[in-house]
Amino acid sequence: MTEGLDPGGTRSVSLSEPELEAWGRAVGGSVVAGGSLPLVLALRGPLGAGKSVLARAVARGAGVEGPMPSPTYNLLFSYGGDGGVRVHHLDLYRLDDPDDVWELGWSELGEGEQVVLIEWPERAESLLPRDRWDVYLDFVDDEGSESASSESASSESASSESTGRRRLRLARRGGAPDLPSFPRAGDGPMTRRGDQ
Repeated sequence: MTEGLDPGGTRSVSLSEPELEAWGRAVGGSVVAGGSLPLVLALRGPLGAGKSVLARAVARGAGVEGPMPSPTYNLLFSYGGDGGVRVHHLDLYRLDDPDDVWELGWSELGEGEQVVLIEWPERAESLLPRDRWDVYLDFVDDEGSESASSESASSESASSESTGRRRLRLARRGGAPDLPSFPRAGDGPMTRRGDQ
């Protein structure tokens, strides 16, 4: 896939883990500094594809300090960031019923000065905020193509270790705020369709 926005409003790039982390920090920092809040990122992909890595990097960029354990068993951790921003990191993998999200304060998420990072969003797909970025992460094999998401986690892990790269694809939904460019030369910022 070519770099930049395609006609469907998506964008795709292959990144190393340090590049993924750098971009995540840039996202967190830019939305806080630019007042582009709330920001909701629905992080999608197979086990081990980098969803937690990206979530932590975005939170660090938004000013979160200290330990950031995985919310796998708690479902939700909230943190204070720069300028009074609240960062909410959710992992819905263990969700039994989509309606269980209401017990997590779901109705208040994605409003005001918040960054909301949702791993395994498909567990509550019909309840996701309209204004969001869908972030698809996958493994890249030795030839540079995406691995099939249906492969086993162990073969995906082996594939990613050989290249150390992840395929990152973004799709804007509704009126999600602009995001910074990927950390590659020549990329411009990701803006609303029609703004470029």
